[in-house]
Amino acid sequence: MALAARFREVDTTAICDADKTLRVMESAIKLRSAQPRIFGPAYTVRCREDFLGVLRAIESAAPGDVIVVDGGARELALAGEMFARGALTRGLGGIIVDAGYRDIGFVSTCELPIYSRFVTPMAGTTGKLGELQIPVTCGGVVVNPGDMILADSEGLLVVDPDRVSDLLDAAHAVKEAEAKLTEHLIAGGTLSDGTNLSAHVDALKRGEPSKLSFD
Repeated sequence: MALAARFREVDTTAICDADKTLRVMESAIKLRSAQPRIFGPAYTVRCREDFLGVLRAIESAAPGDVIVVDGGARELALAGEMFARGALTRGLGGIIVDAGYRDIGFVSTCELPIYSRFVTPMAGTTGKLGELQIPVTCGGVVVNPGDMILADSEGLLVVDPDRVSDLLDAAHAVKEAEAKLTEHLIAGGTLSDGTNLSAHVDALKRGEPSKLSFD
């Protein structure tokens, strides 16, 4: 997929630099597996202290989908090793649980990207259907079915699907500008003469609109 390849060339920090209004999940949602990178559409689940809905989602989602679980930020495990293995078998793009995850001995070595708010041995029940493919809240932000999830070691972003391509273009421009500034600094230059710092500060002092940028 062309967009996925383009995402591998940038990072979430550059994407955030390109747009300060993006939905960023709380840092309490932490990586639990060996692979941080996610790029795929959200398959959403809402459940409370019961993980049947998560199992249903894993078995219903399409390859590449990212299971996003609104577990109410409660400290009960809504998934574990078997769910990770099942998701790998189905070719899913990752699992994000705003609640607990368990079986970290396996999960920590797993190549499927897995994130959760808690690690806990106590699992929920299996007597409630849960709700699938509805707007949910995960990591403090709203996630709609089909929203794109972009993640790396810096964090997790939720992006409107029709904005992904333009954001990746902007992120590439950010990385190119950063690369030029890096070369300038390695050569002995300063941040002041590698940016418009002086002009930017002067403009702000005059009350004029301005933006810090790389020269």
